[in-house]
Amino acid sequence: MESVTIKMEDSLAKEMNNIMNPLYSTKTEFIREAIRDKINLIKKEETLKALKRLHGSSKTKISDKRLREIREEVGKEFLKKFNLS
Repeated sequence: MESVTIKMEDSLAKEMNNIMNPLYSTKTEFIREAIRDKINLIKKEETLKALKRLHGSSKTKISDKRLREIREEVGKEFLKKFNLS
């Protein structure tokens, strides 16, 4: 496991201490969870950007029902690919 040292303003450290109790027993646990959440958020944003790039790129006519099915399939694939499910 790799060690990482961080410095933060006193006010941010106090706010973190107030919020993390009693949900987290250590600052390390709280910070790890915050980093995981941020990574997942970035992956989700990347997935949404990729979906937006694909939106409207079809040259053929597709029914609304089929389009919804395709979106659901693609969404599930992206969730699986980026471990967001």
